[in-house]
Amino acid sequence: MSGTIKEYEARLLNPDDVDGAYRFCQDLARRHYENFPVASRLIRRDLRRHVAALYAFARIADDMSDEPEHEGARRERLLDWRRQLAEVGEKPPTHPVFVALGATLKTLDLPKQPFDDLLSAFLQDTEKSRYATFAEVLDYCRRSANPVGRIVLMIHGLRDEELFRYSDAICTALQLANFWQDVSVDLKKDRVYIPEEDFKAHGYSEADLRMGVFNERFRSLMKFELSRTRALFDQGRPLPGRLPWPLSLEIRLTWLGGRQILKMIHRQDFDVLRSRPALRKRDWIPLAARALVGA
Repeated sequence: MSGTIKEYEARLLNPDDVDGAYRFCQDLARRHYENFPVASRLIRRDLRRHVAALYAFARIADDMSDEPEHEGARRERLLDWRRQLAEVGEKPPTHPVFVALGATLKTLDLPKQPFDDLLSAFLQDTEKSRYATFAEVLDYCRRSANPVGRIVLMIHGLRDEELFRYSDAICTALQLANFWQDVSVDLKKDRVYIPEEDFKAHGYSEADLRMGVFNERFRSLMKFELSRTRALFDQGRPLPGRLPWPLSLEIRLTWLGGRQILKMIHRQDFDVLRSRPALRKRDWIPLAARALVGA
């Protein structure tokens, strides 16, 4: 049985073992590679388990919508995940993620809606693979990325609407950066997040994309996508300066990581068809130094 299915089917022998449930979430967070820090040492020690519960909930759901092991059962499993979320606080959970998440929701008085929004985006991935307009893509980001930032702020006791708006801009930008980074990866999954209206505006087509055509039209298209993604990062730039330490450093580092992905795409002349830019562990060292200076 694959790791992703084992994670989905995991059960606690003792549903009252909340500490064990949190350990499950924290171990899962450590095992998975991401572009950005997860439940890192930059998060206050007393809050790391709550961030890990959020991560585990989203990671397993994302795997259901993405990983080949879930092919043929994606929607069914995501709907089951949604049912288990709805039942938190109403029925005793047995999955470690929902034992931990239930404790987090109760302890921090968090709403379920942002978590359900995430699931709505993952469910959309099982039935929608093309986007006509950028507005459609932004709506997807509103549910696939923005809830994560809002939940992290709420975990830290922050519920200010202005902070939420800054966070939304950064989270949407991070999601978009991931789309442009993963153009070729997503295409293999028959997913295209570049809007059809942008293809037309730049004289490029999905057929060109499928043939791996890299030309000036594709370069122009990616320049355009990166430009408005960069503008969103700029919109969210004030956020770290409005946050308490060490969350301010964590968000600043995350912001820098997202911007760095855009720079890497630019450095390879916008050719994401033949090479996928990715941050390595050593790349975080200068970014961490910059984050400390800017914090």
